[in-house]
Amino acid sequence: MSSNNFHSSPVEEYESDNLFRVLTLDGGGAKGFYTLGVLKEIEAMLGCPLYKRFDLVFGTSTGAVIAVLIALGYKVDHIHDLYDEHVPRVMSKRSASGRTAALQKLANEVFQDRTFDDVLTGIGIVTTRWLTEKPMIFKGNIGQAHGRKGTFTPGFGVSIADAVQASCSAYPFFERKVVVTDSGDKVELIDGGYCANNPTLFAIADATAALSEDRDNIRVVNVGVGIYPEPKQSLIKRFFKKWTAVQLLQKTLEINTQSMDQLRNILFNDIPTVRISDTFERPEMATDLLEHDLEKLNILRQRGSESFAAYEETLAKFLL
Repeated sequence: MSSNNFHSSPVEEYESDNLFRVLTLDGGGAKGFYTLGVLKEIEAMLGCPLYKRFDLVFGTSTGAVIAVLIALGYKVDHIHDLYDEHVPRVMSKRSASGRTAALQKLANEVFQDRTFDDVLTGIGIVTTRWLTEKPMIFKGNIGQAHGRKGTFTPGFGVSIADAVQASCSAYPFFERKVVVTDSGDKVELIDGGYCANNPTLFAIADATAALSEDRDNIRVVNVGVGIYPEPKQSLIKRFFKKWTAVQLLQKTLEINTQSMDQLRNILFNDIPTVRISDTFERPEMATDLLEHDLEKLNILRQRGSESFAAYEETLAKFLL
């Protein structure tokens, strides 16, 4: 992991304090480039890898990819390089089977045989069980378990590669993912966005109920993927109803995101939380979760970096 560490400047080391810091990352497919723009600024402000300052990192779908890489010690620039290389390759495939194969190749190449025993901070990766329609959240710390601690295994014994692929399997644009747990159970999973595209509520539940952290000491940073106009699609895509299906999935995930945030605000409004996910209305910002134009994706990253500025003062109070 040495290639992921900071080399160009001394790494800031912070003394322990009573605060419990939580980072949560929304799902949104290729729009995760916006998330990376925000996180690069936060990392620069901290002067250290993000895992060193956040006690718990939760992610859904594209947020799951970023969250795990953070928990493994990766720099944001390195994560961005991986996104530049792999996201256009995955999203440009024309079929669900093609995207699934490309996503599996990405996961295997990046994560190899790493497991949830390898993470350097608390982690939560949100997926959805296809048959029972309930969440399945992969965690690395027995302290995060809400029960059945006697049989707890980090990540249910599933590899990070398989768990992340499951969290990103936005059915029907990706095929469903079958994982095998350490007890031999086969579980069919789809994108975590169907149950919690914004995973903040689950993360706070872990911090308060499982880890028994004092609510007064918790600080939450929730980074979304931004909200954009819908792109115009070709007559061919309209004819085959693919455009309508993408719109429906996009709308489903956005409704889920806003609902989870509203519920978080009702149940945990006493826990200081910053949510960064700006709305962009200019027509040239039109995009969706299957975007594969690298030039457009890097514009999203720039917008994320700019969004950070509005929250910089509050983030400094949370994190420094």
